[in-house]
Amino acid sequence: MLLFIVLAAIVVLLLLITVAKLNPFVALIITAIGAGLAAGMPILATEDQPGIIDSIKTGMGNTLGFLAIVLALGTMLGKMMAESGGAERIAKTLIGLFGERRVHWAMMCVAFIVGIPVFFQVGFVLLIPLLFTISRQTGLSLVKIGVPLVAGLSVVHGLVPPHPAAMAAVGIFNADIGLTILYAVIVGLPTAIVAGPLYGNWIGSRIHKEVPKGMGEHLTENADTKQLPGFANTLITILIPVFLMLIATFADVFLESGTLSKDDALFLAAKFVGDPVVALLIATVYSFFSLGYFRGISRDKVLKFTNDCLAPTATILLVIGAGGAFNRVLLDSGIGDYIADLATSSNVSPILLGWGIAAMIRIATGSATVSMMTAAGIVAPIAEAMPGTSVELLVLATGSGSLILSHVNDSGFWLIKEYFGMSVKETLLTWTALETIISVVALALILVLNSLI
Repeated sequence: MLLFIVLAAIVVLLLLITVAKLNPFVALIITAIGAGLAAGMPILATEDQPGIIDSIKTGMGNTLGFLAIVLALGTMLGKMMAESGGAERIAKTLIGLFGERRVHWAMMCVAFIVGIPVFFQVGFVLLIPLLFTISRQTGLSLVKIGVPLVAGLSVVHGLVPPHPAAMAAVGIFNADIGLTILYAVIVGLPTAIVAGPLYGNWIGSRIHKEVPKGMGEHLTENADTKQLPGFANTLITILIPVFLMLIATFADVFLESGTLSKDDALFLAAKFVGDPVVALLIATVYSFFSLGYFRGISRDKVLKFTNDCLAPTATILLVIGAGGAFNRVLLDSGIGDYIADLATSSNVSPILLGWGIAAMIRIATGSATVSMMTAAGIVAPIAEAMPGTSVELLVLATGSGSLILSHVNDSGFWLIKEYFGMSVKETLLTWTALETIISVVALALILVLNSLI
């Protein structure tokens, strides 16, 4: 019954948006309430279960608590890159190195490298000005060069430690982190190539999207700039969050080795500056100087840039927050636990079991992190009782399963839709398809690797 309710809720949501032409924010909230009622959730919270409205508030608050800050700071940083000509400088350099016909390969490589230490959303907002600028300069479809970018970010987000879910799975399975990273790169690079440049080139020739107005104009304007900033200056500015988050990652490694403790000032400082919010804040403030004041842009203009660029993010944030609310209602309804109970009685390979459980929970709830953590917790004792299975590959299997079929119950779906200016159908054909390709191709490569080691 719970599976039927989830399926019905998704169908209703699609009909409200595509047929009834309801605003996605309103449609998501209505569907979340309807799904909660149908699943038998209480209207008011009880000792055993949160109420429907409480779940909506919690889901929206948890989603926006992190994303609102990240998108705001990332948009300001993007605006500085656009107005200073920094995005144009990097775009010209990449086009010169790879050539206009192969620039979508460049986007995948940049995203794969930048995405290793940062969250998907952070990497996305860092690179979106570059994507918009290259699309406008080359006239290429935003889809053709955007799909490789999000594919590179998504692969490292789901498979490669030190991302939180992957790191947690490493701990649950007692896997070797170095070997896990090595296998993740071996599996991840070919997967990103298939889902990124190859699929992006194919779907980009069928769906041509130009840079959307509003947000696109704010992140590609460069009318007042005659002299472009240097490539090194721009690259350092955009990579500051990456370097700071790497520092936090190294601090965790030293903590595990016993070199540092949680009370050491050095460890605390590294974790503080390496937090995504603090790292982006530092990079944004630094950009005011490196791309603004030091290049003759007045304080009044920098203030105007940072004020003006925030307006277009309001709609995006509301839709993403509503997606998080819908996701939370599904989780609180018990659908994740139900699927987990079904899976424990199955008799299949731990790798296929981990991938399958993560995939089912991902499709039903929309949460990659929840699906990966749940699958890892279920499969770990099974794998322990079945010697011969690589626990490092189990981490990758649960990670790849957690990426499959991102759709309307995933806040990431709405993030891509709004920034790319696509319809729900177009987002399903691009983002949902590439996530599914990543999941299936990664599983195939994991099985091949498992047969070789």
